[in-house]
Amino acid sequence: MTSARIGLHSFFVAVLVGIMSFSTLSSASAKSLYYSSLFGTAVEGYDVVAYFTEGKPVEGTDDLSVNWKGVTWQFSSAENKALFESDPEKYAPQFGGYCAWAVSQGYTASTVPEAWNIIDGKLYLNYSKGVQSTWEQDIPGNIKLADTNWPNISKDFK
Repeated sequence: MTSARIGLHSFFVAVLVGIMSFSTLSSASAKSLYYSSLFGTAVEGYDVVAYFTEGKPVEGTDDLSVNWKGVTWQFSSAENKALFESDPEKYAPQFGGYCAWAVSQGYTASTVPEAWNIIDGKLYLNYSKGVQSTWEQDIPGNIKLADTNWPNISKDFK
């Protein structure tokens, strides 16, 4: 085998190993109790406290972050970071940050920061604005279904 072929073979083996590692990483993160991006940030790096304090999604920063439940939570201010640290359960989205409507239907789905509601002091996220519209057609009924489904769905998570 020529050195060029050996080099090319080594390159393809490295790429294959990289793809397999990425697949394993993706599968592991998909089974996390809290939905996070590929890089391990909750709510795509948005500040979960800002939903409560500012009434809108606000991007957090790397400089103001906390690792909680194996996920990195980013904040837009030191005050919001401190509020989260004092009571993370109060600010963390319901159903691990997975789509509330999907959980009401018996499965999980990713979410976007722009599709959200605060109901009875709890943050709910949805897959998209369209799915959010469907979820909003019967919020109390969907929360009840999701509350019933979540223990079974989440039992296999880390």
